[in-house]
Amino acid sequence: MIRVMLVDDQELLRAGFRMVLAAQPDIEVVAEAGDGLSALENLKTTEVDVVLMDVRMPNMDGVEATRHVNGPKVLILTTFDLDEYAFAAVKAGAAGFLLKDVPPADLVSAIRVVHAGDAVVSPSTLRRMLDRFATQLPTDEPVPGADLTPREREVLLMVARGRSNAEIASGLEVAEATVKTHLGRVLAKLGLRDRAQVVVYAYEAGLIVPSHRPKV
Repeated sequence: MIRVMLVDDQELLRAGFRMVLAAQPDIEVVAEAGDGLSALENLKTTEVDVVLMDVRMPNMDGVEATRHVNGPKVLILTTFDLDEYAFAAVKAGAAGFLLKDVPPADLVSAIRVVHAGDAVVSPSTLRRMLDRFATQLPTDEPVPGADLTPREREVLLMVARGRSNAEIASGLEVAEATVKTHLGRVLAKLGLRDRAQVVVYAYEAGLIVPSHRPKV
């Protein structure tokens, strides 16, 4: 059973998500909170696997709360037109983000994927967000990393474009297990946690530009 916490200051939205998740045999909503501060308090006494986190909330926003979440995976739910902070939330450790109007089946699938240890990065959402905000957001210097091999660099760039391991394996004509090995080495060399942070790193390092072409 995947234990989920809903964090959103709009009770009606929480009720909608709760109804969707209640229909799933392997997902249980075990806690709710109306802001990031309350969510962190609840996490002290409630065992949670996945946190569905809004971005803009009173008292403590979702970005700040995500920085303090230890253990549970955080999946950011954002209204793209308003919340440029979703990009910062991925940097803060979120396993991914979705739009609040995501189809129910996609929301359920994302929870399962995040719980399994992978990250959810919607290519279309990511590209629109980065095209709009990447040149406006203040960022820290990219994490300096050891030299990547040519194949590891290929894998990094393909992950940054939102491709799955299966798609990368097909494109490079290698086994999916080989892709996972290369990605693991990329994460270790660059000091990154998951593929969501690989995407952020690639854009901040200038390896991918808003036109979606590799930097020459």
